[in-house]
Amino acid sequence: MTSAVILALAVFGASCVEMVEALTIVVAAGVSRGWRSAFEGTLVAVIALTVIVAAVGVPLVRLVPLDALRVVVGGLLLVLGLNWLRKAILRASGHKALHDEDAIYARTLAELSGDRSSSATPAPSFRHGAWRHGPRDSTGFVVAFKGVFLEGMEVVMIVITLGSSSRRLGLAAAAAAAAVVIVGVIGALVARQLSEVPENAMKMGVGIMLTSFGVFWVGEGAGLHWPGSDLFLLGLVALFALSAFVMIRSMRQLVPPSPVVERAADVSVS
Repeated sequence: MTSAVILALAVFGASCVEMVEALTIVVAAGVSRGWRSAFEGTLVAVIALTVIVAAVGVPLVRLVPLDALRVVVGGLLLVLGLNWLRKAILRASGHKALHDEDAIYARTLAELSGDRSSSATPAPSFRHGAWRHGPRDSTGFVVAFKGVFLEGMEVVMIVITLGSSSRRLGLAAAAAAAAVVIVGVIGALVARQLSEVPENAMKMGVGIMLTSFGVFWVGEGAGLHWPGSDLFLLGLVALFALSAFVMIRSMRQLVPPSPVVERAADVSVS
């Protein structure tokens, strides 16, 4: 039960983070190029990602021996989790600018609006069902598809690795689907207020959980019996959380952030 809860939280958190980033691109594409094309690009990307999960994840669960799968998947999760954790520690310590969805939105919107202004096409609107009956825009479709597909591929990797290693592919997929629905609903309500999402804190938590799962499954796949079985996962989570806290404090004191990064972070926070 403990591993199932942590698995669901890890998949849900990672999916929320990636979907917020994808939503930023979709909203910018919809506002600047037309909502119909943005929605269609999003839908096609979601269908493609679902097919990948079914095509890769199901055979892994049924055909690959569990111990071998856990060693390989655990190694992949360690690489993925440590990468998330490294970036989160750098951001929290002031050595990397905070991830700012408002800045990404503004940049994407400016790029797409500039392209549209050169074509002298009227700006898209929700009024009078224009988003349903207006002409399709290939640029808006491609931008929305690429944004959702590329951000979603990391979610797919996490769903497949966590789900197949624990033989809980359905739970992992359900957690990811719940994140997609929740982020989509919230996005429809708050539109561009994406900076209110505590994305950097979520990335820290996801990095800690993925790293913990990686260590846990590499050990189990190699024949190591953890004390307390699945409950040992909580100890690994606490260990990596404490390690991240100590590293952040140490880096702030011993390695002052550069002025360039500090200015970028200040702009992001504002």
